[in-house]
Amino acid sequence: MKNKFLLEMQDRGYLSQCTDINKLEDVCNRGSISGYIGFDCTARSLHVGSLLQIMILKLMQKHGHRPIILLGGGTTLIGDPSGKDTTRKILEQKTIKKNIESIKKVFKKILDTSNKKTLPIFVNNADWLTKLNYIQFLRDVGSHFTINKMLTFDSVKLRLEREQSLSYMEFNYMILQAYDFFQLFKNKKCILQIGGSDQWGNIVNGVELIRRMLQKDSYGLTSPLITLASGAKMGKTEKGAIWLNEDMLSSYDYWQFWRNIDDRDVEKFLYFFTEINIAELKKILDKEKNINNLKILLANEATKLLHGNASAKKAEQTAKETFIKGGLGSDLPEIKIKLNEIKKGVDLLNLIVENNILPSKSEARRAIINRGIKIDDLVINDEKKVLGLKSFNKKKFKLSFGKKKHYIIKII
Repeated sequence: MKNKFLLEMQDRGYLSQCTDINKLEDVCNRGSISGYIGFDCTARSLHVGSLLQIMILKLMQKHGHRPIILLGGGTTLIGDPSGKDTTRKILEQKTIKKNIESIKKVFKKILDTSNKKTLPIFVNNADWLTKLNYIQFLRDVGSHFTINKMLTFDSVKLRLEREQSLSYMEFNYMILQAYDFFQLFKNKKCILQIGGSDQWGNIVNGVELIRRMLQKDSYGLTSPLITLASGAKMGKTEKGAIWLNEDMLSSYDYWQFWRNIDDRDVEKFLYFFTEINIAELKKILDKEKNINNLKILLANEATKLLHGNASAKKAEQTAKETFIKGGLGSDLPEIKIKLNEIKKGVDLLNLIVENNILPSKSEARRAIINRGIKIDDLVINDEKKVLGLKSFNKKKFKLSFGKKKHYIIKII
């Protein structure tokens, strides 16, 4: 493989499957192409599990290709059954529209919006899916799909094998996704669809639909699904999802997520989630044997991509002040308590649970019994402790759970 875009995809580990890699390489060698990735809009933010797809869009831009971001305002009304055990909660259109506007912010931060040739295009499939005539759609599009083949796709087969409910609404999802590709091919000259490897069946359907309806060639490409060495799902932690929108997760907490990645995942993630040149990265990995230094490099580079260099450096400095010097880092997440509440007394267990430091009072009690809760680095032994004005030094103190979670408790 000689095409620079596809070669870097391969070198970074982004490339899993392609419908016809040789033909796609020929097309890419002839000039700029447009390719799309679709994103669900079930929440106000994407989480870090979607970051690999965004990195691929960024890589397209680097090599002179135009990314199309399909925000599924239409398909989110139904829900993608791929990899799901149950039917998703049905959202109202107003909620989905708000989610779309919120999600766009992340793409505008990570992708390059200065080059007109590679300027990202945002599309919402509600623009065409909500206007379909059902009978006409069945005649024109549905006639190209067989139930026999649809039953062989993993998104359907796995649910049926487990005897889990799969609604007719969800069953239609793969046809709608194929139609999305058809629409973008016809109206945006988009010849490539990219997705996670769990989307392979849906992507192949789109390629085949374009061939049957337009007698034209298009291409599908997948990236590997990310599996963590720990067995956990990418983007999920005991505190919840690692959101990409800063109003849902601070830049410091985002930095900490990368800093605390399993040792076994660090090298892979340096290829996946940084823009460090491949040759330079290989030299770094050959030379640097201290895994903690590599984790800090990963945390800085990943945070810089999303939140900027200043936020990455500030997070690193806060971590140093907190973990090495035992101080109050300036970028630690804050929990604010009103003065009149402090005067009445604030139950420590309630404070821990209400601010999602731990999910339940029983777990908070267990942490105290196991000497895992500290105030200003002093172990708390009293599970009935009530915080009053005497607990505060200069109107704030540091509350710690274990070695990695620290918060500033502040009077307002």
